[in-house]
Amino acid sequence: QVQVVESGGGLVQAGGSLRLSCAASGRTFSSNVMGWFRQAPGKEREFLTAIAQSGIYTYYADSVKGRFTISRDNAKNMVYLQMNNLKPEDTAVYYCAAQEAGGWNYWGQGTQVTVSS
Repeated sequence: QVQVVESGGGLVQAGGSLRLSCAASGRTFSSNVMGWFRQAPGKEREFLTAIAQSGIYTYYADSVKGRFTISRDNAKNMVYLQMNNLKPEDTAVYYCAAQEAGGWNYWGQGTQVTVSS
């Protein structure tokens, strides 16, 4: 089992940057695909990006490709989301998740990101 806790959210002006962190616990962390999602008010949860166990392979939704970068440090059980050139439409609660047996089974509580125009 994996537990994840996000941090690093906050208020930023459009064009600014934020770095989200996800601390994961559990012996299987290095074998879990990790990902970031977000949910804006009144909208469904949206997949943003995922990173393979080794950290070599990454995947991005078109909405964040070129602006967001996911990375992981298996030695520290950490996953990061570097967000650059933030836009007001990036305002949402951001969630870290761990994949197991092909499903996103473990979720954090989320961290709020607000981008002002």
